[in-house]
Amino acid sequence: MSRGKDESDLNNGEAKSSQDSTNYMFQEGDEKLLKKYFSPQVLIYDPLKAGSIDGTDTVAHDKAISRALSASYCPPRNTGNPEKTLLVARLNPKTTENQLTEAFAVFGKIKSCKLIRCIVTGMSKRYAFIEYEEKAGAITAYRKGHKMKLDDAILLVDFECEHLLPFWIPRRLGGGLGGRKESGQLRFGSRDRPYKKPIPLMKNTSHR
Repeated sequence: MSRGKDESDLNNGEAKSSQDSTNYMFQEGDEKLLKKYFSPQVLIYDPLKAGSIDGTDTVAHDKAISRALSASYCPPRNTGNPEKTLLVARLNPKTTENQLTEAFAVFGKIKSCKLIRCIVTGMSKRYAFIEYEEKAGAITAYRKGHKMKLDDAILLVDFECEHLLPFWIPRRLGGGLGGRKESGQLRFGSRDRPYKKPIPLMKNTSHR
C-alpha cells in the first residue's frame, strides 16, 4: 500500500489525489485543476517540487536541490515493515528509548523502538523510529501522537519516508523534507510543512 493512500485515509481527505509530474500554470478559474492535482503532502518525491512552498518550482533555487536532482539513491535494506513504522522527531535530547516506548505503547503493541544517536558522541540526534506489531497501532499513533508533548518537547510524528516515498532523496544529498528556516534550505510537502495551494495567475485583461 502506498504512502499516498495511507495519508488520504488518515487525514480525511487532506491528500485527495496523487501529484502529477507536470508543472501546471494555474489560471484564474482553474479551481477544478487545483482540486484534481493539488495535494498538501508529497506523494511522489521530487526535490524540485519539495524546494517550493507550493510545489510549482521549475528551477532549483539552491545548490542542494541541484545536487539532489543529480543524485542517485537506493534505500538500505529494511528489516522492518515500513507501513508499520513511524518517524518520531523533535525529541528532547534527554528522552530515552524506554520513555519513548512507554509513551507510544498506549497506541498499540510496539515491536521495536530505535533512538538514533551520534556515532561519535553517543548523544541523541532527537529522532527515532517506532515499529508496531500491527498496522492499526501505527495508524492510531500517527493520528494521536503527532504534536504530543513528551519531556517538554512537542513531537513530530510521520510515516517513514525512505521506504514509502517513491524516488526519495535524503537530506544529506540535498533532498529530504522540513528543515530550518535559518538554513535557507526548507523542503515542503511534509506533514509539518505542507504545500500551500498555488495562487491562480490573473488573466491579462489589458488592451493595447
